Amino acid sequence: MGTKTLAIVGCGKLANIVVEALNKGLLPDYKLIGTYSRTFEKAENIAKNIQNSNPDFICKPCHSLEEFIDLKPDYIVETASPSSLKELAIPALKNGSSIVTLSIGAFADEEFYKLVSKTASENGTRVHIASGAIGGFDVLRTVSLMEESKVTFETKKGPNSLKNTEVYDETLQTEERQVFEGNAAEAIALFPTRVNVAVAAALASTGPKNVKVSINSIPDFVGDNHRIEVKSDQIHAVIDVYSKTAQIAGWSVVNTLRNITSPIAF
Repeated sequence: MGTKTLAIVGCGKLANIVVEALNKGLLPDYKLIGTYSRTFEKAENIAKNIQNSNPDFICKPCHSLEEFIDLKPDYIVETASPSSLKELAIPALKNGSSIVTLSIGAFADEEFYKLVSKTASENGTRVHIASGAIGGFDVLRTVSLMEESKVTFETKKGPNSLKNTEVYDETLQTEERQVFEGNAAEAIALFPTRVNVAVAAALASTGPKNVKVSINSIPDFVGDNHRIEVKSDQIHAVIDVYSKTAQIAGWSVVNTLRNITSPIAF
């Protein structure tokens, strides 16, 4: 298959997990050639990190998204935000780069979803949706193909993770309560960077407008607990994942990259 070139958009903690995997030899089929972040120093730090461990890598930290896309990597890992994915996806796919993304919330926008699908199809590129902090997409997709189903998504969070959203107030620090109930499309509109997993579950099953989402704030709760339930005539499945930190999301990108080039994919 040969070595695939890789570039990363969004150079925070999750991107560093991908670099850690590269440095450990867990992604032997990839070579990191470029980085981009709104903060140039972050892109520069990742480029230095990979080159220190792999002197034969030439990894370019980019000053602009245009400069980054012009590198024409085989795969772009996007760990920034849904708004970043919206800015990046169409020009990158047209330029021959496939994308591995965690910012699935962008696809709650149906027009964008259709445009990405059409652009990828016309240019021989693909978008791979990493599982992030949840799993079970295979079950959700299988049941939705098989027969009509109902899907619910419930999240438990600590109040601090809801700061800088319109549902937050200081009483959440001492009082447990439901802060949102609606569908996945409404959830992503209210929490653009916090419920990507709900949209991913919706896209894998009955659609963002049909998946019922509830978000509960619990004082002193650390991490996230996501619970997906799918019910159909023949199937009842529950996927319940607690994660103390967001690290699992970064490692899900590593797993997706491994599956892309592996002769046996899970």
